[in-house]
Amino acid sequence: MYEHQGLQDILFIMLYGGATTLAFLVCCYFLFTRGNIFSSKYAPPKELRHWAAAFMASVVASHIWWYVLGIHLLVDDRFARNLTGITLDRLTFVPLMMCVLVRMLQDRRRPLWPIALAFAPVVVFALVCIVTRFDAFELYVECYSMLVGVAFIIIYVRALREYGRWLHENFADLERKELWQSMLLLAFILFTYIAYTSNQGGLLMEYLAQVNTVVIIFFILWRVETLQTLEVGDNDHTAASLAMSIPDNIGEQLKISCEDKQLYLQHDLTLQQLAIAIGTNRTYLSGYFAQQGITYNAYINRLRIEYFVRLYRENIHSPQTVTAIQLAQQSGFYSYSTFSASFKKYMGVTATAWMKREEKGNPTS
Repeated sequence: MYEHQGLQDILFIMLYGGATTLAFLVCCYFLFTRGNIFSSKYAPPKELRHWAAAFMASVVASHIWWYVLGIHLLVDDRFARNLTGITLDRLTFVPLMMCVLVRMLQDRRRPLWPIALAFAPVVVFALVCIVTRFDAFELYVECYSMLVGVAFIIIYVRALREYGRWLHENFADLERKELWQSMLLLAFILFTYIAYTSNQGGLLMEYLAQVNTVVIIFFILWRVETLQTLEVGDNDHTAASLAMSIPDNIGEQLKISCEDKQLYLQHDLTLQQLAIAIGTNRTYLSGYFAQQGITYNAYINRLRIEYFVRLYRENIHSPQTVTAIQLAQQSGFYSYSTFSASFKKYMGVTATAWMKREEKGNPTS
């Protein structure tokens, strides 16, 4: 709330209060509830929920101190009001947003202290400006925040690439775990929010900032609650302790324990679970797939596609109507979108085109 225009507009005050109330309710939801409003199938990481709650609390605090500064304190001192509000935002709202983004990546535990360190100069800028009344403070903070934001996005994109490889190597169902689009969208929202809050005033930009805040709140609520906790449960000690029990013929063990017993039909089957099932560890199993020139993901999805093909051909002659979605789920796929992408990659044609071709080739269908 940079200018007095918003304070004179009843609709803006309602939107401002609504965004504050929404953030408060979501904060309480993350802190005090154990259920999931989206689906009981999801069990988000507890630490991520706590960081999300802290971010929501910072949204509430930001709205409170901008309102207090504009109504009761520093009413006529725009410089001091913006100096105080911007500094508080840069030390709470923005870094906590970054922490939430980092904690959504579950391939490894990344340190958060560099984020706090990156915003330490803002405190120095603020203290110097309070003493000297340096009126170019806002410009300097905006430029510095942009540099930090750009640096964070570059580093984050690299982390996303690592995360994507980790997901591809360890999990066969990626539609609710592969977070490239949602993470990049969230990073973009963070970037645009910094742009909004660094404006020079104006009622339209204040409206846009509040609308953007509501979007961020809902998006984080959805993203956190639809993010399944992912664990592979392997380490060097485990690998060493199982080294003596590693079978020489991993391929044969895969044939017996995975293919013949149709273990691949299990939803969310991980590399670690498969390794345990065949009596080895994920390090050796991953190495075996690398030697074969494939990935765990490709191996499991190939078996599922082949199973789907058999099911579909059997059901062509059946009087009972069974949809492709049902057959895909029976074949081990969590969602039809993942099935479609895997089918086209493996068969070289879309599932729809293949099924039409199969129907034409079966006169009894």
